[in-house]
Amino acid sequence: MAGSANKNIVLLIADDLGREFLTTCGCQSIQTPNLDKLAASGTKFTNAFASTASCSGSRSTIFTGLHTHENGQYGLNWFKTHFQTFQHIDSAPKLFNQAGYLTGIVGKVHVGPEEVYDWTVREESGTRDVAWAADRCEAFFERAKAGGGRKGNQFFLTVGYIDPHRDIKTRGKFGNAEEQYGSRVPLLDVKPEDVEVPFWLTDLPETRTELVEYYKAINRLDTGIGLVYEALERQGLLDSTLVVFTSDNGPPFINSKTTLYDAGIHLPLIVRQPGGTPGTVNPNMVSFIDILPTLLDWAGLDVNLSSRDPNSMQSPPRLGRSFLPILSTLEVLDESKWQHQVFGSHTFHEMQNYWPTRILRTRRYKYHRNIAWRLDFPFAADLYASEAFEGMRNQPPPVMVGQRTLKDYIFRPPEELYDLDEDPDEVGNLAESEEHRSLLLEFREKVTEWQKATRDLWLYRDGQSVTVLTRYAKDGLQVPERLDFDVENPGTKGVEMTRHLDPRDDGYSKGIMK
Repeated sequence: MAGSANKNIVLLIADDLGREFLTTCGCQSIQTPNLDKLAASGTKFTNAFASTASCSGSRSTIFTGLHTHENGQYGLNWFKTHFQTFQHIDSAPKLFNQAGYLTGIVGKVHVGPEEVYDWTVREESGTRDVAWAADRCEAFFERAKAGGGRKGNQFFLTVGYIDPHRDIKTRGKFGNAEEQYGSRVPLLDVKPEDVEVPFWLTDLPETRTELVEYYKAINRLDTGIGLVYEALERQGLLDSTLVVFTSDNGPPFINSKTTLYDAGIHLPLIVRQPGGTPGTVNPNMVSFIDILPTLLDWAGLDVNLSSRDPNSMQSPPRLGRSFLPILSTLEVLDESKWQHQVFGSHTFHEMQNYWPTRILRTRRYKYHRNIAWRLDFPFAADLYASEAFEGMRNQPPPVMVGQRTLKDYIFRPPEELYDLDEDPDEVGNLAESEEHRSLLLEFREKVTEWQKATRDLWLYRDGQSVTVLTRYAKDGLQVPERLDFDVENPGTKGVEMTRHLDPRDDGYSKGIMK
């Protein structure tokens, strides 16, 4: 690496940014020159996937390398929900603190508790003033250069942007109506006819009006990225700093955010490695649980986290892997060298948004296991209140949300299977297709085995948690293999029993899950 022996890290996280709204990802009507520059100087992944489509949950997977059902951040870190990461979990700031790095976060935090996410410098703020954020970043860089950490002047800084999240004080202004931040942060001039409406949204005047404001917030975010990049340049740190940019989940519109459809989890991921190959477009599949192992790999720290005791609750195994070795790859690697599938896990958003889903996403297919499918799919409050949704719901019937009917959006089956080559909109469910029966069963089993490996409490058979019921297996309990409880035929005689309730695989000891 040129210029320095240090291995610094800047992690930039947007809030509710979809990849389809960046010029580097194909949007011709938006202006994101700084993210274009970052992509041109590093690697842009075209198949990066969040594990979940909710702000706090997704950030927790980035910071811990664990899915939300493993780390405990089941939903939003908001005082009314009290969802927080388990206190025994090792987070990125904790691991880098232990390694002697100066750690810090500027802007949005949205995970908890503080004992788990113990950044040394914590400048939490809800402001959208990206110039202020850049100035605080530069002050952090100066502190690090002066020897702020125990390991010389190496640092790990996270910048959590509020943009382009909705403004919770209004129904569709995205923070653009409150205040301006001077000549360093100009407001984009864009008109309703200029915006591009993605396939998963309905093209209505209300949708375009909100997308105008969304575009402005995206452009403000892009300005902030440029200001941080300039601060790194001024401080002479570009040659020693790994810069990672991503978003926590998809855009804040119905049919995207809070769903595990691709609109909610197929996200931008740009990585600039000093000395790396500029302008790389990498088509390999990566998961957000791979980000922490990658950061540790860059820093030369232990990335073999899964080698820890798999039976210890204090150190759950991590299944992510560093993508640093494949960063400059231009072609899809053989499956023996890199993964061709990722998993996803969503349980809550806000407290009222309980709708647990687990997915398997391969290069061609997508499988959804909707655990609580008998419940209506819930609305996040800001999406329900949006002007865009009001416009959609007042269409003549059948009401459409993009290519999907509103009825199909709200009422979903226990399993969904999509051929993404033929059906990128994820509307033609193949789960009941006899032709795809063997594929459905294969994917169901793969998700089951992954749930077992990650000790998922939402591994259900007969409508019950197999993970919890395992403690009764040695006492003779058997559970039907069917996914859901059958009230018409509730009996167990002559019914296939699940092999996943295995008395030799006792997940509990003295009431404490291993």
